[in-house]
Order: sequence, then structure tokens, then C-alpha cells
Amino acid sequence: MRWWYALFIGGYSAFLHVAALVHPKARRWVEGRRQWRSRYAAQFRKTSPVLWVHAASLGEFEQGRPVIEAFRTQFPGWQIVLTFFSPSGYEIRKNYAQADFIAYLPADTAANARDFLALIQPDAAVFVKYEFWANYLSALRQRQTPTLLVSALFRPDQPFFRWYGGFWRGMLACFSHFFVQNEASGQLLAQAGFQNYTVAGDTRVDRVLQLAASAPENTTVAAFATPTGVAQTGHTLIAGSSWEADEAVLLPVLQAPSFAAWRLIVAPHEPAEKHLAQLLARVKRPFVRYSQATLAPSAAAEVLIIDNVGMLNSLYRYGSVAYIGGGFGKGIHNTLEPAAFGLPVIVGPKYEKFEEARQFVARGGAFVVRNTTELAAVLRHLEQPDNYRKASAAVQAYLNENQGATRRIIGYLAAQFA
Repeated sequence: MRWWYALFIGGYSAFLHVAALVHPKARRWVEGRRQWRSRYAAQFRKTSPVLWVHAASLGEFEQGRPVIEAFRTQFPGWQIVLTFFSPSGYEIRKNYAQADFIAYLPADTAANARDFLALIQPDAAVFVKYEFWANYLSALRQRQTPTLLVSALFRPDQPFFRWYGGFWRGMLACFSHFFVQNEASGQLLAQAGFQNYTVAGDTRVDRVLQLAASAPENTTVAAFATPTGVAQTGHTLIAGSSWEADEAVLLPVLQAPSFAAWRLIVAPHEPAEKHLAQLLARVKRPFVRYSQATLAPSAAAEVLIIDNVGMLNSLYRYGSVAYIGGGFGKGIHNTLEPAAFGLPVIVGPKYEKFEEARQFVARGGAFVVRNTTELAAVLRHLEQPDNYRKASAAVQAYLNENQGATRRIIGYLAAQFA
């Protein structure tokens, strides 16, 4: 084990212990791992074969979730252990019913890896997308545990593929099989000497298609929104996971008299009262908050503010076009959810780290805007029925091409334990 890796893990843990004194998220990270050996031993006992699934946070969990649920269906006699690195994943999904044991992953030291694996005794392990922990992977390899990386994406600038990347390639060597999202990732693995990969697509595609197929009706939003498709009279734009910078671009356009035919649904990424008050102060058209809406006022309003969390992915069914927030900050949020309903997507300029968004843009199903002028031009473009149909078909084509990753992964696992 490289000394610098051990130093980094120790230093990072020490930093979080100090940060826990003032930062709530760091405090949860520390408290969730305190005396983990005794607590986990009291909470979990292996009674049947175990699948261990590890996700960094909530987004990665959503990628792994179709695999967990399909595995539960096909292998009902197995126990499923689910671990998280981040509190933002664990705190939201700590009561997830499809897993038998849910916990924080202890820090990646050799002793922690040895003791954690001795406790759960996994018969197979699944890491989601970007998770590479050297001690855990090495210990799994020593135990000869089949270990998969699913929904993986690789880039040429990652250390695995650089001249100094021997340590990192050693981590790749611990995986039994890679299920990558695209051919480019597979080619990078092959160039590094790894042929054990399958181009399987993204498990999140399976997830969003499942959600779209089972999305519940919402009479309040249905009364507000016009029928899906801009070929209809009137259009509805859904701004999902918006931040203040996104709203500063959206509101001037959607409140202009020339866009009076458009209705707007805004679902802020963080619907705290402070943000909602600031947002509502800038809304100049008749509006209603979802929590205060009844059927009649909802239909009469022109702007609907979603002041809760957890329902956005089912609301896209009522939209014509989706604007996905975050593109003026650290990066955009989920573009697959609206695409599952066939909605063309609009994003801010910071989208290129996201494979599906890059594909949508390249195929003409998503549009990048940097200011109000560009947003207005895109909306005018999508008001034309032919343009709208082409954009909608482009996002749906990408989903159709990339679905089925879950089936491929479960097929591989089934062959291992037939």
C-alpha cells in the first residue's frame, strides 16, 4: 500500500473530525462511524449469501437501485448490505426496505477493510460508478470475492490512464468485471490492459424509465399544466432543481409578454423558506405555492412553485420542456428524469461532466443557454412542432439505446452463482 494513500485517508478522517465541531454534515459522517465494529456486529449477522452494494451518495444509490431491486427479485434468499460514504445518501436512504443492512462505509484503512469484510462476509460486491477504495478492493480480491463496477465512466485524464497511474491501475485489477456506460470507457480500459468489460449503458436509464412508467397522477399539477407537447395551445416549462442563478435567467424570459402563452413550474433544488421568499418576490405573474394550491387556484395561476422535495420526477409528465438547474454552479442535476417523458431539455453551461447531457446536446435533444437571450431563442425554436418532435425523439432515442444495463448485470451475477 502506498504510504501517501494511507496518509491521505488518515488526514482526511482527521480533518472531518475537526470539521465535525462546526459542520453538521461532517458531524454526521463522524458520528455514523463511531464505534462501528461493535454497533455493526450487534445489527448484522450473516445468515445467507450476501451481496454488498456500495454507493458514494444519493445519486450513486439511484444508479445502483435498479440492480438491488432486480437482484432481490431474482435472488430472494440473499441478504443485501448497502453502504454509503456520504451522509447525504445514508440519511435519506437509511430505511430503504430492499436492503437488509444499511450503514456508513468505515474509512478505507487496511484494518477497517479487513474487519468490515470479516463481519459481512460478502459473496459478491458491487461498487457504483466512481467508487475506488484501495484497501477494500484489495481485501475483496484476497478473499476472491466477485467484484463489479457498474455504470462506470472513464476519462483519459484520470490517473488510471496516466504514466504515473500504476497504483490506480492496481485498483482496477481488483475488479472481476466492469459494466461501463459507453464504448469510449471500454476502449480506455482495453488500452490499459483490461478486457473484462461490457458496454452496458447506464442503470439510471432503467430507473427513470421505471419511474416514468409508474408515475402517479397529480390532479393539482394536471389542472395547472397544459397538455404535454408544444404543438398544443399553451406550453409548460418545468424548471427542475433550480438555483438562484437559474431563476435569474428563467424569470425575465417567462415573464415577458411575448411568452404569456407559457406556464412555469419551478421546483427549487433547496426549497427552504428563505429561498422561496426570494423567489416569490421576483415572480410577477399570478402564482401559487403547491402546498397552498387547490384545484381551482392551481388552474388559475400562471406560475406554480413546488415547495417540497421528492415529487419532481413524477411531475415532468405534465411539462412540455424541462430546464434543469445547476448549470451556472457546480454542475447540472438530473436530465434523465424529464427525458424519460420525452421532454426536450435546457441546461446552463456547466454540463460537460455528465455523459447523458453531452449526448442529449450532441443529438439535438438538449440545448445550452448562457443568458436570457439564448433561452428565449431556444423556447422559440421549440415552439415549432417539427423542432419539438425532433428534440423529443433525440432524448428518447438515447434512453432506448442505453436501457438494459440492469438486465446485463444481473445476468452476469446469475452466471456466477448458477
